[in-house]
Amino acid sequence: MTASALFGTYARAELDFVRGEGVWLETSDGRRFLDCGSGIAVNALGHSHPHLVAALKDQADKLWHVSNLYQMQGQEKLGRRLTEATFADRVFFTNSGAEAMEACFKTARRFHYANGHPERIDIITFEGAFHGRTIATIAAGGQAKYLEGFGPKAPGFLQVPAGDLDALKAVIGPTTAALCIEPVQGEGGIREIPAEFLRKLREICDEEGILLIFDEIQTGVGRTGKLFAYEWSGIHPDLMGVAKGIGGGFPMGACLATEAASACMVPGTHGTTFGGNPLAMAVGNAVLDVILEPGFLEEVQRKSLLFKQQLAAVIDAYPEVLQETRGRGLMLGLKCVRPNTEVLAKVRANGLLVVPAGDNVLRILPPLTISDAEIGEAVARIEAAAKAVAADVAAEKAGA
Repeated sequence: MTASALFGTYARAELDFVRGEGVWLETSDGRRFLDCGSGIAVNALGHSHPHLVAALKDQADKLWHVSNLYQMQGQEKLGRRLTEATFADRVFFTNSGAEAMEACFKTARRFHYANGHPERIDIITFEGAFHGRTIATIAAGGQAKYLEGFGPKAPGFLQVPAGDLDALKAVIGPTTAALCIEPVQGEGGIREIPAEFLRKLREICDEEGILLIFDEIQTGVGRTGKLFAYEWSGIHPDLMGVAKGIGGGFPMGACLATEAASACMVPGTHGTTFGGNPLAMAVGNAVLDVILEPGFLEEVQRKSLLFKQQLAAVIDAYPEVLQETRGRGLMLGLKCVRPNTEVLAKVRANGLLVVPAGDNVLRILPPLTISDAEIGEAVARIEAAAKAVAADVAAEKAGA
């Protein structure tokens, strides 16, 4: 027996955070960290945002849970706001991103079933993707490290390389239900999918009579400088999974859909006990109050440019440590030359929190409310970390 009663599924850092404000977190032993991870792109408005705190406290005094057997004003309000601001006509609220994607997959299959094609069940996804940790979503992601040890891969999910239209067209057939893609692969290493490729996917779906699903769990709710990343491409999906930032730290997600795609989801076809509960809806509405304020998203774009410009100078100074920046908005990636775990350790030692990703990348996902001064402070800490790694590299060479 270990000291902890918890599953050993996380390699946790020895940091016990007890309070936060804005972009700052404080540990139980009094250390302060600048948070550029945002709980993996969740705390879109930072920690203890006063508007979110007030909304949650106000709702907590009224009603927590009644279930989806009854109408909920908060759901109707948030659903209406999301449909007014996006391509969608309908919304299904969930507790998490994985559940949002499950709803997308089920809706896509049910769409074809309801339209006389029950054989159309296959969801085609793209290598490097991450769509969640359930049995279906790890099959959708297709990555061996997440599939290992959990039995046979759930049927009906196929992967092709992102950007390879020939490979994609070769696997589309009479059993294809939908294509599913992240506009920017997060876990996969902040790899942005070109807008032209996304437009081609839309064309293919329209030609083949199949649905297009976007996973905007990490890219959504202002993270890329638009409310949702699909807006940069000039096209829209039929279904979209949303989570993380929409709750600002409170667990919630949503499946957004067009009227045509969602018409098949009639009473009894899908459900959730906790999804869309009054507490989540109060916070979700409060998040949109801030995100949809005039000029907010333009500020995210401006801050992104500032961050990238300052990071470029650090990369130029330490080419033996860092290679390039990636991403859009405040969903940035630092491609490392040295192992990203090595760089991460030095970054954390300098009081900055970032998130590792695939392709030897560190994700920089600060609250969208980060100030210019705090961006400068984050870059200074990254520079100090790069300098420390460079010193270690030089010492290794000298020792050799």
